[in-house]
Amino acid sequence: MLIGYARVSKSDGSQVLDLQNDALAAYGVSSDKIYIDQASGKKDDRPGLENCLKALREGDVLVVWKLDRLGRDLQHLVNIVQDLEKKGISFKVLTGQGADIDTTTASGKLVFGIFAALAEYERELIRERTIAGVKAARARGRVGGRKFKLTKAQVRLAQAAMQNRDTSVSELCRELNITKPALYSYVGPSGELRENGRRVLEAK
Repeated sequence: MLIGYARVSKSDGSQVLDLQNDALAAYGVSSDKIYIDQASGKKDDRPGLENCLKALREGDVLVVWKLDRLGRDLQHLVNIVQDLEKKGISFKVLTGQGADIDTTTASGKLVFGIFAALAEYERELIRERTIAGVKAARARGRVGGRKFKLTKAQVRLAQAAMQNRDTSVSELCRELNITKPALYSYVGPSGELRENGRRVLEAK
């Protein structure tokens, strides 16, 4: 099944939304299978995207008009598509930069692999700069450390909540008073522990 996602940055951007809807429809996506957000791509709270990702099933194809309609940044985009791939869901970009991405084909997977490599490279650069900054601070007598936003009890709560398919991620984030990227640094979409979560639970 083809499922589409469309987004405009402003609530009055009807023309751009029409353009996206027309392109998705021309590709074969039914109008009732197109999920929409009217919000900045940088915003964490995008209910249309959240519902779209929950609706996708193995064998489906997520279709977007342009690459920048989906992810907040390159790393966010890569994380979404890799999560879809693990579930047997493909990804197709119709136009613009990234139009060669079609994970239903071998060549499209290769192109996306390049995007993923660039995201990994960017992440390693940030990591190296962070380590260098910490070393420099220690050399000057300053010892820094991240203050975790969640307690052990909250991490366990987040784990249990994310294991429930009916959980609203947005509502969980409001309950815990953190952003979605922060939440996903503690637990994954299926409730699996991630680095911050493990560090909190292992702390004495």
